[in-house]
Amino acid sequence: NDHLSGATAGVELFRRAAQSQQNQQDQQGRSDDTLADLTRRVEQDRDSLLQIMTDLGITPDRSKIALGWLAEKAGRLKPNGHLFSRSPLSDVLELESMLLGVRGKAACWRTLRALAETDQRLYTDHLDTLVERADHQCASLEEMRLTAATTTFGTERPTGR
Repeated sequence: NDHLSGATAGVELFRRAAQSQQNQQDQQGRSDDTLADLTRRVEQDRDSLLQIMTDLGITPDRSKIALGWLAEKAGRLKPNGHLFSRSPLSDVLELESMLLGVRGKAACWRTLRALAETDQRLYTDHLDTLVERADHQCASLEEMRLTAATTTFGTERPTGR
């Protein structure tokens, strides 16, 4: 249920960030669906978590789901001098938060994958797919985070040194 709470907050954050990115791109006349695609996958991952919980006989705790939703909303309130708009650091901070959330999700999948060796209610192939997908999400988010950070701080993109 704690992971479900985090997944709920994560889905909300991904949706908000993807919408913000779409709005920025519409204004600039460009298009990049990477974050929108990641959002759809994160939503699917949350659905997978709910199915796994059902398979394990775990009832979703509605109060924890609500707390996750509220936590994401409360995270929007920050003293950054931009009460009704995004600060220059918003993209970087959101991407860092999303990356941390996906790393937590990957840890959950890896734990469940280890348990699947002895628990027939868990499906190793499905968990392998979820682990791989989380790893790809982390790589995409890290690339986007580095780009946002170098753009925000006014430096060129690092060359890997």
